[in-house]
Amino acid sequence: MISLEEFYIKNSGIVPEGINKEIGHFNVFRIDEFMAGKKDNAMSYSQRAYYKIGLIKGNNVAEYADKDITINEHALLFATPKIPYNWIPQDDDQTGHFCIFTDEFLIQFKSGVVLDHLPIFQPKGYPVFQLAEEDTAELDAIFMKMHKVLSSDYAYKYDMLRNYVIELIHYGQQLQPATALYSAHTALARVSSLFVELLERQFPIASPSQKLNLRTAASYADRLAIHVNYLNKAIKINTGRTTTSIINQRIEQEAKILLKQTDWNVSEIASCLGFKEVAHFSNFFRKQTSFSPVAFRS
Repeated sequence: MISLEEFYIKNSGIVPEGINKEIGHFNVFRIDEFMAGKKDNAMSYSQRAYYKIGLIKGNNVAEYADKDITINEHALLFATPKIPYNWIPQDDDQTGHFCIFTDEFLIQFKSGVVLDHLPIFQPKGYPVFQLAEEDTAELDAIFMKMHKVLSSDYAYKYDMLRNYVIELIHYGQQLQPATALYSAHTALARVSSLFVELLERQFPIASPSQKLNLRTAASYADRLAIHVNYLNKAIKINTGRTTTSIINQRIEQEAKILLKQTDWNVSEIASCLGFKEVAHFSNFFRKQTSFSPVAFRS
């Protein structure tokens, strides 16, 4: 899987400062500028450790999972870390835009968006959409706003960029057939959705006195009145991940936010996240991020 660091090293030779300590990552590029001066525009067919949305203007072939998709002129492409893909330019006249971002980037979006639960990012979803001229113009305007906002010094620019990403996602989902949006609503999908809702309801942590009550798969299963094995099955089928890994990742994300955005001491953060001992929290955080809480904060 290609990491963010590998993406930047290969394409610019410069890794943005603090990339491993960011609470999520976002960037946007113009395709013609991105490809300028490159001797080899070929991509490797592999998974990436980030999401990508591209407005592509040009003739290309997209290799996505088990599909080979021909792109003529204008298309909107969605890529997820779950599925390997490749994008092969068929000529030198390539323009448009693309943005890359991690799921952590959207964690502060108040709607509780979980990317892997959206139809647009499902393994059997529709990843590439041919566009009419009016669609291309609308999407081009969104990307141009992204460029402008990202280069500004506006204090809340990342909140605006999150909104633009969500707008692109919903634009793509409106282009999908209705059956693609609703066929996944099985009993297992509903359980998975209820679990995510219950998980997100515990956040954000607003004060040191607030405590995280649900920290294990068993505790969520009890609250949902189902067997833990059924919960684990629902989560695995719908996300490809374990229940515990999703819980731990969400706790990790909240820990990062609290360490960066509050002046609470590590002991207070550990306590409100449900750790009885600071050492247990430190071990957990180091295992999740390779940093100690103190090193991440500094």
